[in-house]
Parts: sequence; C-alpha cells; structure tokens
Amino acid sequence: MHDVPSLVAQAREGRPRAVARLISLVEGASPQLREVMAALAPLTGHAYVVGLTGSPGVGKSTSTSALVTAYRRAGKRVGVLAVDPSSPFSGGALLGDRIRMADHASDPGVYIRSMATRGHLGGLAWAAPQAIRVLDAAGCDVVLVETVGVGQSEVEIASQADTSVVLLAPGMGDGIQAAKAGILEIGDVYVVNKADRDGADATVRELNHMLGLGESRGPGDWRPPIVKTVASRAEGVDEVVEALEKHRAWMEERGVLAERRTARAAREVETIAVTALRERIADLRGDQRLSALADRVASGALDPYAAADELVAGLTQG
Repeated sequence: MHDVPSLVAQAREGRPRAVARLISLVEGASPQLREVMAALAPLTGHAYVVGLTGSPGVGKSTSTSALVTAYRRAGKRVGVLAVDPSSPFSGGALLGDRIRMADHASDPGVYIRSMATRGHLGGLAWAAPQAIRVLDAAGCDVVLVETVGVGQSEVEIASQADTSVVLLAPGMGDGIQAAKAGILEIGDVYVVNKADRDGADATVRELNHMLGLGESRGPGDWRPPIVKTVASRAEGVDEVVEALEKHRAWMEERGVLAERRTARAAREVETIAVTALRERIADLRGDQRLSALADRVASGALDPYAAADELVAGLTQG
C-alpha cells in the first residue's frame, strides 16, 4: 500500500517519481484509486489541456516536442501524455521510449508519460482523464495529450481536451481523410505540418474549402485557424502557440472553457458509474436472478428490455 498523501505532496513539489507512481496507480486501477482521486480533486482545474491528433506520419510527436520547447521558453511547466498502441504481448505502450522527445528528458519542468490504449478505441487510453488530473494537480500549466493515429475513432480527443489540434500533412490524402473521419467537427486549430513539402498550399486551400462547406457559425463564433509548420525545424510553432492562446482567451471570455470542463467531468462520472454497473452485472454470472430472467426471456415469457429493467432495478436497490 502506498502513502497517498505523501505521494501527492511530492508530486506537488514536482518530483517525477511521485507523479509516475500516481499515474501507475491510475493505469492499474489500484484499490487506492478512490483515495488518490479524492486527494487530487482540490488541487486541479489549473492546467490547460491541449489534444493533438491526426493520421499516422503527420509528425505528431515532433510537433508535440516543438510545442514543449515553446512553452518551456515561456516559463510554463508542461506535462505530456503520449498515448500509444498496446503491445499484444505485454499490454505496454509500443512506442514508449518516445525518442523524439528525448531532448526534454532531463528537464525538471517537463513530465512525459507514454500510456497504452490497452485495446480502448478512440485513440485514448481509458485512464487518460485521471492521468490528466494527476499532471494538473502536480502543477503542470499545460498538458499536451498526443493520441494514437487511428483514423476515424480519434475524435474522442475532443471530449478530453480544452483545445483540440488536428495535424495534417501534404501528400498524404489528409483532406479526404479529414472529411471522412469527422475531424473537421472537432478541430479548434488546424496545423499543416511538413509545409516545406510540395502541395502544402494546396492542402491549406482544400482544408479551408472543406471548413467553409461545413460552416454553420454565427457572429462571434470561433473559426478554426490553419497554421503551416515545419515542426522538425520549429518553424511556425510560435504561431501555433499564439492560436492556442487566442482560442483559450475566446473560450474564457464566453464561458465555453467552463462548459467544456463540466461536460468532460460529466462524461467521466458516467463512465465510472457504467463501469461499476458492468462489474456488478459480471458478478451475477451464474447468479439465480440473472439465470431466472434469462430463462423467462428464452421461453418468451419476458422481453429482453423488461428483463434488463428488472436487473438494473435489482442492482440499484441491492
């Protein structure tokens, strides 16, 4: 058993080992998870959460690293959650070493953590919301969440971030991919990376056109900017940070930031509640109540919806 108050105090002091241990408790669904979350709750709400998403090969890790450098220059503490595909053997993150972010490994103002999706669809690890909370409580000013490049299901990042950045690159058919995957609806800032390649201007025009087609914005609504970058040379990164800060200011001015965070908390509570119910239903395998209901459904005496209602009523009362 871990001394949770001590771990939280050390994490607040910026000790990476304590932060790592807290995130490990979250990822492992530790029996102490409730204690951890209760201790962290009063310390959260400060960090600005930026999600970065896009198809594989657009340069998400390089862009994330460049953003870390820019934010560190501004004196901000930065947390990075790099969500990777799970190893089919160990369940761990396949790209866990994050070679491209090695430049920040010795910086005490940066905390980088790779998390495995463990089969969870949507480009994010199931424990990501709690891990974000750990980094927030640990004093990070900005938390960058870089998602797995999994195409259409990556839209989940929009539900976890204050601002969602969608990365594209010329010559990858990303315009068609963007329209197909629904990421035109989730982007707050669009970045065309590798802009030194042929076709970058065409990609910007295509993206502008598609954003215009899908536009149903009123006066004063946010119009997502499109920024060209060459992240490997840190070109255009300051413009991305400027766009992010403008979006944050716009959200704060109109109360959108508070609305997004409340909606995020509601989804998290719902997920925890549904998971708890599933576990209780799983415990009923072989239980007489479930067997009796199944018999009645199989014989036609009861429809499955009515049986489910009875089961839920029994679970909530008992």
